[in-house]
Amino acid sequence: MHKLRTLWRNLNSSLWFVPTIMVIVALGLAYGLVILDLRIGHKWVSDYPLLFGAGADGARGVLTAIAGSMMTVAALIFSLTLSTLAQVSSQYTPRVLRNFMRSRTNQVVLGFFVSIFVYCLFVLRTIRGSDEGNFIPSLAVTGGLVLAVVSIGILVFFIHHMASSIQAANIVREVTRETERAIARLFPKQLGDDADDIGTGTQADNLVWVPVPATQNGYVQSVDTQGLLALARDLSGVVRMERGIGSFVARGAALVSVAHYTGGPLPLTRDLTDDLNEQFSLGSQRSVEQDVGFGLRQIVDIALKALSPGINDTTTSVICIDYLGTLLAQLAGSHFGSALRADDDGRVRVVALQPSFADYVATAFNQVRVSGEANVAVYLRLLAAIGTAAARIRATDRRLTLSLQVSYIREAADRTLATDYERSQVRVRATEVEALLADEKA
Repeated sequence: MHKLRTLWRNLNSSLWFVPTIMVIVALGLAYGLVILDLRIGHKWVSDYPLLFGAGADGARGVLTAIAGSMMTVAALIFSLTLSTLAQVSSQYTPRVLRNFMRSRTNQVVLGFFVSIFVYCLFVLRTIRGSDEGNFIPSLAVTGGLVLAVVSIGILVFFIHHMASSIQAANIVREVTRETERAIARLFPKQLGDDADDIGTGTQADNLVWVPVPATQNGYVQSVDTQGLLALARDLSGVVRMERGIGSFVARGAALVSVAHYTGGPLPLTRDLTDDLNEQFSLGSQRSVEQDVGFGLRQIVDIALKALSPGINDTTTSVICIDYLGTLLAQLAGSHFGSALRADDDGRVRVVALQPSFADYVATAFNQVRVSGEANVAVYLRLLAAIGTAAARIRATDRRLTLSLQVSYIREAADRTLATDYERSQVRVRATEVEALLADEKA
């Protein structure tokens, strides 16, 4: 089931799947209208000569013109899409290309024009002149005209959509929305019930761990958590993840380790290796579905590109920092759960690898702070983002994590800013954020 869900997710995010479905629907529509024309006859056509009065040659000419123009527009849309992907990759980051390819708008627009082309070809094949049986599917021909008129509006909408979608603020907003959905879905997502201690039933130090190699290369995109629990229960043992979500694993490297609660080594068979590997979905790149860190990574990469000397776009980096603050605020109030997962009888079955709040904060802020060296706007906005997250925090360790970030920013500002005025701005703002964190402690 996990592999089927992964396959569906990959198909759904591809650029060809939705257009293929739309082409099939267009063929079905053309077939249905032609059959309807056959059933109702043609006597009613003479009552509406302006709409349905075209002969066989006229109907062929109309459909041929529509089909040719649709393929031309489809080629134009494909070219616009490729040029947009190239621009986004060079100006922002290649990691957001997947979001453009999985955009439902891009898929539907491309499929719409290709579908009209296929529709016209099918209807053209059914037209017969007087020497061939004299059949003109008037409803189907009119349907092609209606689709052609609608396509004009679709084309204008697509041009507007592409112009809007390559703006930095919109790109960052879409990545943020996708990451927010992942956070809401994953936290507090757990493999099972939290276990208070790995010693439930036995001590982990006394177990004999047997590494299970990965059967392919790639990044860990998702894990079937229920499948891991079921396998561990069937083995009467425990499974320890050696690679977390978003990590790269090479073929032959340890993906997980397994141990038997009897204390002896667990025999590693080919079937067991395959079953454990089946619980992990590996791909050529990271995916945000179960990897919140990758969502942060995309926004950070855009900010780093904006802060590079060749671009030097502080405004874009500030936008990225603002959205990073909103994501960290959502994470700050989330319960991550224990790394130890137990089944219904309370025995630990899975030792998971999961990032901590400190890991997410480091991903969001560390590189941006370094790349924004001597930029007072970046320092001030980082502090504002920390203040946004601080308002949601209750845990002491998470407040300490943000306090350390404030001290890092203060230190960087004192070291790199050129004027006392700029340094004082950062000091004042840092003091306000530290006071906010202190209030949360109280």
